[in-house]
Amino acid sequence: MTAPRAAVDVGSNSIRLLVVDGKGQRLTREMTITRLAAGVDATGHLDDAALERSLATIGRYRGIWERYGVTDRVRIAATSAVRDAADRDRFFDGVRAVAGRDAEVITGEEEAALAFAGAATAVDVDRPSAVIDIGGGSTELIVGSGDGSVAGSVSLQLGCVRLTERHLAGDPPLVAEIAAARALVGERLDEADRRLGAQGVDLRHATGLVGVAGTVTTLGALHLGLDTYEETAIHGSRIPAGSLDHLAERLVALTASERAELGPMQPGREDVIHGGALVLAGVVARYGFPEVVVSEADNLDGLVASLA
Repeated sequence: MTAPRAAVDVGSNSIRLLVVDGKGQRLTREMTITRLAAGVDATGHLDDAALERSLATIGRYRGIWERYGVTDRVRIAATSAVRDAADRDRFFDGVRAVAGRDAEVITGEEEAALAFAGAATAVDVDRPSAVIDIGGGSTELIVGSGDGSVAGSVSLQLGCVRLTERHLAGDPPLVAEIAAARALVGERLDEADRRLGAQGVDLRHATGLVGVAGTVTTLGALHLGLDTYEETAIHGSRIPAGSLDHLAERLVALTASERAELGPMQPGREDVIHGGALVLAGVVARYGFPEVVVSEADNLDGLVASLA
């Protein structure tokens, strides 16, 4: 039997661990919000406290994967926050110290391909489908082909943390701040159209949209009215476009403390979830998707599959 393996996704807002056995069956999946991207958009450097939290989390994850018998089959992949930081070597040196192995920075294109690989076959959606992966610092848009392969992808400097830090300072945000945030979403989607068009791809030709990562799954939980975060209920659920608009409007009208009181809200997500909701609602509205299908399978699943 193939040995167990583990993957760690170091995102801008959260760090996640997936450990699977030799047959690819999940042994454990963990998520910790560390906000590694805090301040990176404004300063270009990693925040000391955020880096400390993140390294402590990776060190704790090492203990978990080792308890499951994982030895050398581990992949630690960092995304937008580390890509954008001028002092990223502090992160690499720290990971080497706490995990006993090197981390890697994956490009936005690699991140997009992994998200598509993890999500495209995990839910029921007609081809050619598109996948949106909203992270803390970046958003990946991936368009599939009729045979299920990737036809084109783009990684945008647009995520729930980045958008909130730039434009949603109010608690709750002011009308002018919300308008500025929506305008930035529109500008980034203009960019997406240009870059996808250069690849011969038009997102409007996709027949369905699959959403992955914490922003989308949390919005799915809120749409379902769950009291707690229930992965099995969330996976495969569908958020109609109209319901998504109402949900985004509701979230931007609340304070962070009021969002924190919403049943399935994970601690540490309440102050940026409204920014992520504006990104998702903007994409759904612009390209005329009737709904978004929520998938718990994402780039983390793609990462661990790459070790098979």
